[in-house]
Amino acid sequence: MRLPLDADTVRELRSGDSVLLSGPLVTGRDAAHARFAAALSAGEALPFDPAGETLYFVGPTPARPGHPIGAAGPTTASRMDAWSPLLVERGLRGMIGKGRRSDAVKDAMARHGCVYFGAIEGTAALLSQCVTSSEVIAYEDLGAEAVHRLEVRDFPALVVDDLHGGDLYRDGPARWRRVAR
Repeated sequence: MRLPLDADTVRELRSGDSVLLSGPLVTGRDAAHARFAAALSAGEALPFDPAGETLYFVGPTPARPGHPIGAAGPTTASRMDAWSPLLVERGLRGMIGKGRRSDAVKDAMARHGCVYFGAIEGTAALLSQCVTSSEVIAYEDLGAEAVHRLEVRDFPALVVDDLHGGDLYRDGPARWRRVAR
């Protein structure tokens, strides 16, 4: 699936879909999100335009020589829940992380056309192999939590929350439940 995502693609995705993402995305964790919110509150521009973007909740480790990035596994997405609606309202099309999202985030996603992908935790070294380039674009002083522009190829993810109300954490167990007799 090609990044950046467009509105039609996001509308077609359903909770439980398995995808391979390729293209540009932006990274950001807790500290960066707090700065995003402060900038918006002060009427300042964000360091990237969220419209159409996919945001990966990750704090990569430093790159080894000859590699674009170090280990790059997903961070718990709920830690960004207080700030995510601010970005979704400004056109963010996708988010990647691990774990559940709040009702407020899911409501914003449904209203504004955004999808939440889950990346498999514990696979940071493997996921980093999908990153073909990395560049710090903001908040370099935050170290691992700086905002990066990544280019990814065949980055594996699952659609966790779609904009139709599908929630893999809620619906998945029921879909695969086996009844003992």
